[in-house]
Amino acid sequence: MHQLLTEVRACTLCAAHLPLGPRPVLQWHPSARLLIAAQAPGRRVHDTGVPFDDASGDRLRRWLGLSDPTFYDPAQVAILPMGFCYPGAARSGDAPPRPECAPRWRQALLGGLTKLRLTLVIGRYALAWHLPGETRLTDAVRQQAIGIDSTLVLPHPSPTNNRWLARHPWFEADLVPVLQQRVRAALAHVT
Repeated sequence: MHQLLTEVRACTLCAAHLPLGPRPVLQWHPSARLLIAAQAPGRRVHDTGVPFDDASGDRLRRWLGLSDPTFYDPAQVAILPMGFCYPGAARSGDAPPRPECAPRWRQALLGGLTKLRLTLVIGRYALAWHLPGETRLTDAVRQQAIGIDSTLVLPHPSPTNNRWLARHPWFEADLVPVLQQRVRAALAHVT
């Protein structure tokens, strides 16, 4: 798996389409028990090379109830966005993840997570990959409240989603406490 990570971090597959060039950002270790399947790094994350080192990450860590040391411990938390490099800006927020990345790397990386207990699917691009057939993010987020599945769907924690969060106050009021409980249980699981 060390060789695979070396190859991922050296990837230039879609370099011609990346406005700032390739800089794959991910966090992975075979013993991770929590997987964060997100979209793609933003501009600040591209600059620092640290996943979720931005306002989205601050909100996500608060939702999960995780400290920075736990969140950034690859032996506990894997962070695999659908695209590993910053895709550039769009009219509202960032552009979608590059379509070349997930088919090239995702299966091998997911297959190496041998201790995985909980997957957090964040945003519609991750939803389309991890739960094909689910079409509406809001419905998928709402439906998980009653399930005990090993996959939970979250809205993207980006500040560009403030309107969604304001229209759906039940997410933070009702589901975030459940989310925190599930995250604690996944990370406490003894293998």
